[in-house]
Amino acid sequence: QIQGTIFPAPNFNPIMDAQLLGGALQGISCEKDVLIDILTQRCNSQRLMIAEAYRDMYGRDLITDLKENLSHHFKEVMVGLMYPPASYDAHELWHALKGADTEEKCLIDILASRSNMEIFQMKEAYLMQYNNDLQQDIDSETSGHFRDTLMNLAQGTRMEGYADPSTAAQDAMILWEACQQKTGEHKNMLQMILCNKSYQQLCMVFQEFQNISGQDIVDAINECYDGYFQELLVAIVLCVRDKPSYFAYRLYNAIHDFGFHNKTVIRILIARSEIDLMNIRRRYKERYGKSLFHDIKHFASGHYESALLAICAGDAEDY
Repeated sequence: QIQGTIFPAPNFNPIMDAQLLGGALQGISCEKDVLIDILTQRCNSQRLMIAEAYRDMYGRDLITDLKENLSHHFKEVMVGLMYPPASYDAHELWHALKGADTEEKCLIDILASRSNMEIFQMKEAYLMQYNNDLQQDIDSETSGHFRDTLMNLAQGTRMEGYADPSTAAQDAMILWEACQQKTGEHKNMLQMILCNKSYQQLCMVFQEFQNISGQDIVDAINECYDGYFQELLVAIVLCVRDKPSYFAYRLYNAIHDFGFHNKTVIRILIARSEIDLMNIRRRYKERYGKSLFHDIKHFASGHYESALLAICAGDAEDY
């Protein structure tokens, strides 16, 4: 069930919206509240129609005008909302791979959580936008078993909807041995299973793993491996089990462990806004006691805060 926070606006009129945005952007001082009211309250496909109407009306590119008139994190939010989902993923991956430092956590968040179709579309968008091959860039910018696992995920070849109970114990045994032996070959087997088996299959495998080892697979991975390879494997397991919980956990870390890691918060809110952000909010409140709305309010400010809260779409009891 789709439980996003942003839905198609009723009585949608792209020409009127484009006109309002033009007025807000062309004025002497940029009317940021107008931008927030329109861009956070329209779904992505509607925003793309607004951008088209804007181009017809003013002969200008809306993204370019937003970039020129806005600054800092508020600009990142408003511009991020204007990309189609696959292009936004591609944009984030490009910056994570080609920035001054490789942003491994961004690569993990995106590649561990996307479906085959999302990965296929994101690779196409990446090629179109940057004239580069995503897998080649992963290959050249990362290393070791972390790289191999990312490369495997980027192939988008996970089985879908298929589960075979008769092989679950066998796969669990392979995972358990991989956690005991830790040779290169075992690491390969581990990532092959986690990257290619269906979610349904993996849920059975994790249960069998618990039966065989008396240990949860996440605890076993944390004990046996380290670094980004370990983080990526855990992310895959958590996404298999419950994606909203994974993103709630990532948001909590980004808000509390890094003194508000803006990029991560922005990326997750935008990317999940039409998929499962409502579920993510629910998990966040259940797990951490405070609402996501409350925590954003506590750490962000100004129009940036208003934009994040509008995407987050809080309930009355969240204030």
